[in-house]
Amino acid sequence: MFKPMKRRLRIALYGLIGFVTTVGLMAVYQGYKNSATAQSWRTASREPVGLAPDPQLTTEAVLQVYGARAWGWRGNFGVHTWIAAKPSGAENYTVFEVIGWRLRWGNSPVAIHQRAPDARWFGNAPDLLTDLRGPGVDAIIAKVDKAAREYPYHDRYTVWPGPNSNTFTAFIARQVPELNLDLPPTAIGKDYLGNRLFAKAPSGSGFQFSLFGLLGMTAALEEGLELNILGLSFGIDPKDPALKLPFVGRIGVNRRPRQSIDTQP
Repeated sequence: MFKPMKRRLRIALYGLIGFVTTVGLMAVYQGYKNSATAQSWRTASREPVGLAPDPQLTTEAVLQVYGARAWGWRGNFGVHTWIAAKPSGAENYTVFEVIGWRLRWGNSPVAIHQRAPDARWFGNAPDLLTDLRGPGVDAIIAKVDKAAREYPYHDRYTVWPGPNSNTFTAFIARQVPELNLDLPPTAIGKDYLGNRLFAKAPSGSGFQFSLFGLLGMTAALEEGLELNILGLSFGIDPKDPALKLPFVGRIGVNRRPRQSIDTQP
C-alpha cells in the first residue's frame, strides 16, 4: 500500500526537480545570450513608459508600486520592485527602492530619491502592481515613508536569497497593509524574513513561514498558496485564477493593478 504511494511521490519530486532544472538552464542560456547582444547598462533606456500621471497636471495624491525585469541575465530569474509616491500638490514623485551597488560607494542600498516613477529599469518596461489615488492616500504615503526609513537591512544587500530590493518592498507592504500588495512570484527575495520564521504575508491578507528565504510557504487571500523552494516560488491563486511559477511568473487571469476605492469607476 505504501510502496506505490512512495513511488508516486518520488516520481513527482523527480519531475519537479527536472522541470525546475530544465527551465532554469534555459533561462540562464537565454539570459547570457541576451546580455551578449544587449546594450550596456550605461546606455540602456531609463525612459518613462506612460503609466504614471503627470505630476504637473495631477494635484491629487498618487501612490504606485512597480516591478520590472532585472537588467541582463538576472532578468530571466526575477524582477526589481519599487514604490513611487506623490503627495497632494507635489510637483515630483519620490521613489523608494533598494539599489545594491550603492554599497560599493559606502552608501546605504536604500534610496529615497526623485526620479520618473514609471521609468524603464535599464531597458525593461515596468508593470504597475498597485495604483492608489485620491483622498486618504497622503496618510498611506506617510506610512510608506516611515516604514522605508525603518527598514532593518539598510546596510546589507544580497541578490539571493535576500535581503534585496524585493525584500525592501515586501517589508514596507507588511507595515502598510493598505497597499494590499501581491508581489509577483518572480520577486525573488520577497520571502526573506531574516532570523524570523513567521510573518504576515506582504499583502497583509494572510501569513507566511520562511527559513532564511530558502524554504517556506505563504497562505493568504491575495497571494493564494505559494511554496518557496530555494527562493523560487510555485503557487496557485484561486481568487484571480492563475498558476505562479518561477522564471515565467503568473499564467492565467491578468490582474488589474490594486486600486483604492476612490479610483474605482
